[in-house]
Amino acid sequence: MTFFELISIIVAMKERIIYQKIWQKLSSYKNMVFLSGPRQSGKTTLAKIIARSFNNQVYFNWDDIPSKRKLIRDPYFFEKVDRMDESIPLVIFDEIHKYSNWKNYLKGAYDRFAKEYKILVTGSGRLDLYQKGGNSLAGRYMQFHLLPFTYSELTNRQSSVADFMEHPFHFQEDGQTDYGLWDELSELSGFPEPFLKGKKDFYRLWSNNYQHQLIREDIRDLTQIKKFDSLEILYSLLPLKIGNPLSLSSLNTDVQVSVDSVKTWLEVFEIYYLIFRISPWTEKISRAIKKEKKIYLFDYAQINDRGTRFENMVGLELYRAILNWNDLGLGDFSMNYIRNKEKEEIDFLICKDHHPTLLIECKLSDENVSNSLIKFQNKLNVPAIQLVNKQHVGRIVTNQKSKILIVSAPRWLSFLP
Repeated sequence: MTFFELISIIVAMKERIIYQKIWQKLSSYKNMVFLSGPRQSGKTTLAKIIARSFNNQVYFNWDDIPSKRKLIRDPYFFEKVDRMDESIPLVIFDEIHKYSNWKNYLKGAYDRFAKEYKILVTGSGRLDLYQKGGNSLAGRYMQFHLLPFTYSELTNRQSSVADFMEHPFHFQEDGQTDYGLWDELSELSGFPEPFLKGKKDFYRLWSNNYQHQLIREDIRDLTQIKKFDSLEILYSLLPLKIGNPLSLSSLNTDVQVSVDSVKTWLEVFEIYYLIFRISPWTEKISRAIKKEKKIYLFDYAQINDRGTRFENMVGLELYRAILNWNDLGLGDFSMNYIRNKEKEEIDFLICKDHHPTLLIECKLSDENVSNSLIKFQNKLNVPAIQLVNKQHVGRIVTNQKSKILIVSAPRWLSFLP
């Protein structure tokens, strides 16, 4: 890696440039934007980076007791803050979803001040799912998502989504690939604090504390769940379930709660960005698995099995990209998997507007083309990639009228926009 490439990675870490560009686009359409994502993924830092471009800015955090009192006593407190000049101010509401009346409050603020302020709302969870019933904020905001660091974010070559889709076999020269960065992400996760600390023992302490706080504080405060010991047991079992269709009945036996409870708790884990799930693709697939979803972790470094952790890492790279593309309005992108009753499987299928676009299979070290990849490529007639967690791999093989790229994962992910 050259000196200039190292500098670009450092800048990407500090500035979260991909996400700044999404903010710039969305805030040009609406004056209120929601930013959601996992706890400690860098939302507050990004909000303050965004605030640097405003001469006038107000930062509010619901977790700060004096700030909380200020809002309750004077809901439009931000109007009384002295300005540097006449330009439009940015008001940042951090973690305001913890306020029981937050939607009605923001509705009132937006309806009254939409032309006079830019509003950025951040929260550690899916802000669109916190409350049931009618959404009083409908039509008033745009939304985007921030995830922990990924390799493709930190090394991105600024390729467009259109170029990526047109040339999915593009990959980086081996000598320019930062395999060390990929290994560090594998060991420390992409969450900024443990990643930047750079120590495995710190990561372990951080990860244990992160899970405990999220379940016993955030989920406790915003849900009606009481069985926190069982909730923690369920989450502790998930690293062993990664990459396979998830059986709720097996989990309910392990945790000793009802299947309905397991289903509800997994939905809560998804809302709070502990996990993400992907559904099976069934069209044109005979004897396809149709119901069971696969789950993956945002904190994947806790997974002991190297092959499973590698698949989870790739899954998060793709999930980050698809979220970003959807946030930008570039199409209706989704990520699925393929599996039939003969247990032939493809790890990931990227679809655009409900049409298969790209097959991706993960192998820890096997450079031989997967038989499943050959079979399902012939069924769907789309490009196919086999990512290998091994250095110095990069070749293209023929499959009838199609081709398959077999490549070291970091070499290909550098061009994932």
